[in-house]
Amino acid sequence: MRRLGFHNLNQQRTRRIITSSSSSSPTLLPHLASSFQETILSSQNLKPKTDLPSSFIFLRESNSSISCPRNQVSDSVDRIKLRDGRFLAYKERGVPKDEAKYKIILVHGFGSSKEMNFSASKELIEELGVYFLLYDRAGYGDSDPNPKRSLESEALDIEELAHTLQIGPKFYLIGVSMGSYPTWSCLKHIPHRLAGVAFVAPVVNYGWPSLSKKLIKKDHRRRLIKWCFRISKYAPGLLHWWISQKLFSSTTSLLESNQLYFNSNDIDILKRIKGFPMLTKDKLRERNVFDTLRDDFLAGFGQWDFDPADVRMSGESSVHIWHGKEDKVVPSQLHSRLRLRESPLLPVPPFRF
Repeated sequence: MRRLGFHNLNQQRTRRIITSSSSSSPTLLPHLASSFQETILSSQNLKPKTDLPSSFIFLRESNSSISCPRNQVSDSVDRIKLRDGRFLAYKERGVPKDEAKYKIILVHGFGSSKEMNFSASKELIEELGVYFLLYDRAGYGDSDPNPKRSLESEALDIEELAHTLQIGPKFYLIGVSMGSYPTWSCLKHIPHRLAGVAFVAPVVNYGWPSLSKKLIKKDHRRRLIKWCFRISKYAPGLLHWWISQKLFSSTTSLLESNQLYFNSNDIDILKRIKGFPMLTKDKLRERNVFDTLRDDFLAGFGQWDFDPADVRMSGESSVHIWHGKEDKVVPSQLHSRLRLRESPLLPVPPFRF
């Protein structure tokens, strides 16, 4: 039976470890998904100028006019070469894959990388017999950018990574934050490769037909993302200029102390972890960093060729969604109303962290 589990957490978006142990596949992903300590962001409220004078034509500069240099990496970084010539960087953790009971690919979020915060204890990982494969999505960390990034390309990158590293015919996926859209894409394009899926604080595309019109009608986040999408798509030069101005800190993320996106507990935790190093003004001045973030945003919040409610899992595979009740970026109610076709919602108790 295909199953969808929704876990409505009582705390904020920043995750901390809970030390649970289980060797049964239906509960493996919930235990491990709760180990994440990655913070999520929303985009800034920008309004595009639709009619720019010719002297400001550079503000409409598109990605196609910008070169996409390969990221400079050291010899110690593990990478595979994809069919299209790009290199994808990865990192392996946990038990050796040949000895693993469970093989899990972790899909990081916006402004993150394969070095994402993951606090599952070594004892728990070894007890469960878990092999983890973390990788840098296109353009992030030590992976080459993909100027043709799309929902499908993200899924195919994951499939090719799993095939090249020979982790077996089926594997588990954990998608965190913005890493949820590549995970949904895998459910659509390569469901036969998935043993199970977990989402941690996933984003929502307000264009999904299955979303409740009543819930999103007056949601200010919907309008915010709509404006951000327009300016990112039609005036990237203007956006790049705006975020490089002196009103932002050079070394601190634009969002780390913003109470619009995080509550007080989130902000306290952000003071003790790396936060969003890619979102500082100094990093965003680098055009390849800006382009990676922009392309990721456009792919995740653009028009999808499928509705998540229509995806079908194969066999005994299950889907779990972990979402903070106090989430200020994505209302947990939106995911609680989501149903996979022919898949009942599993009743689960609330969890505290």
